[in-house]
Amino acid sequence: MSENSRPKGTPRFPEGPAPDPTGNRHERRIRSFTPRRSRVTTAQGDALRRLWPKWGLDIDGEGTLDLAELFGTDAPVVLEIGFGMGEATAQMAAADPDTNILAVDVHTPGQGNLLNLADRNGLSNIRVANGDAVILLREMLAPESLAGARVYFPDPWPKARHHKRRLIQPDFLTLLAPRLKPGAVLHCATDWEPYAEHMLEVLSAHPDFENTQEDGGYAPRPDFRPLTRFEGQGLRKGHVVHDLLFRRAATLGGA
Repeated sequence: MSENSRPKGTPRFPEGPAPDPTGNRHERRIRSFTPRRSRVTTAQGDALRRLWPKWGLDIDGEGTLDLAELFGTDAPVVLEIGFGMGEATAQMAAADPDTNILAVDVHTPGQGNLLNLADRNGLSNIRVANGDAVILLREMLAPESLAGARVYFPDPWPKARHHKRRLIQPDFLTLLAPRLKPGAVLHCATDWEPYAEHMLEVLSAHPDFENTQEDGGYAPRPDFRPLTRFEGQGLRKGHVVHDLLFRRAATLGGA
C-alpha cells in the first residue's frame, strides 16, 4: 500500500513499530529525544513489514523481558541507546557475533535500515526496540541483565535552556546502574565538547560508576567502535570526538 492510498489515520506499518508504544500509560516528563518523521525508503519499509514481527520490539512498559527468549540465546546482551541509521550497530554485531545487541531508537527510517542491514548480513544477534529507553530500563529489564551499554553521539541539546534534556544525567545513571552486571561498561561518545565535559563530570561524580582511565579523563576510541560516516564528517570539519568508558561499580550506592 502506498502512502497516497493509505486511509487517513491508519498506521504506516500495521505489523511494525507502534507510533505510541506505551499508549500514554506512563507519566509525562522531559524527554531526551524528539521523534522525527522522515521518509521511509522502499527497502526500509519492506524490512519493517517483513522483519519487525521477528526482530522488533515495542517498548510498552508491560512486563519484564526475558532476554534469552528474545534473542533465542543466553549470550550477553549490550544495550545501545540511539543508533541512528544503524550502520555502526550492524558492524559491531558482525564483528562480535557472540554478543547480542538490543538497539533502541525512535526513528522509523533508522529502525527499518538496521533491520535491513541485519537481514542482508545474516546478523541474528540484533533486536530493534522502538520507544523510550528510560521506560525500557525502568519497567522491562531485570537487575544485572545487561553486559554493557552504549550511548553514541546522543543529541547534545546545545542551548542552555535544553540541557535538562540531555540523556546522561545523574537520575539516568542511577536507573541504568542496577540493570548492568558488576563491572559492565557504559561507553559514551560525543563530538560536542561541552557535552563531553558534562558527561565526564556527571559520570565521575556518580558513586555507581568508575572511570576505566587511570588519569580520570577520556578514553581512546576502542577498536570495536566503528568510525561512522557521521563521525567522519565531523572529523573533517575539525570536530574532536571524545570517548568515555565507565565501569559499573561492584556495589551500588557507594557502599
